[in-house]
Amino acid sequence: MCLGKLPKQQHHAALPYDQLPDFMERLRTCEGIPSRALEFTILTAARTSEPTEAMWDEINLVDKVWTVPAERMKGGRQHRVPLTASVCVLLEALGPRKSGAIFPGRDGPISRKTLLAALKAVDKDVTTHGFRSTFSDWARERTAYPRDVVEQSLAHAIKDKSEAAYKRGDALEKRRRLMTEWARYCYSPVISGEVVALHG
Repeated sequence: MCLGKLPKQQHHAALPYDQLPDFMERLRTCEGIPSRALEFTILTAARTSEPTEAMWDEINLVDKVWTVPAERMKGGRQHRVPLTASVCVLLEALGPRKSGAIFPGRDGPISRKTLLAALKAVDKDVTTHGFRSTFSDWARERTAYPRDVVEQSLAHAIKDKSEAAYKRGDALEKRRRLMTEWARYCYSPVISGEVVALHG
């Protein structure tokens, strides 16, 4: 059950990053698999279909990596997602299940429609995919990480074929540091409507 909704926003697609900690605080009061799937989606900056179809055998909690197979990626290439401590805690809290869909629905993995319903329970004016823009805006304006590290975190393909030929690594550890900062920002304390910045 959710404890209230955010004030009506003037935008329609993506939540401004300065409003994200308040959103996350409200989301965490919502119970159930759909809300945890949405939280996971935001923390990993993933496309909607990647978490909704995620399976336990893609998760390595020892190395803290989620490996999304190529057939589920928009670019057709396997994508490794670093799992922050916050994401690992979320996954562990789901219980002892270690096979099948991470976020199960009635007849298989949770549907995008169900995920959207969880979002609309908190804020009806934003979209699930829009949180990728929220992440991108935050990373560009609030961090000093190179653009290519941010783009790799979003699993964006390198359009320049020459550049792509030389970039064979996936900057996993750099992305891990970026996503750790992102998770820290997502869970920044909110006091009287103001976000309290965390350092360290």
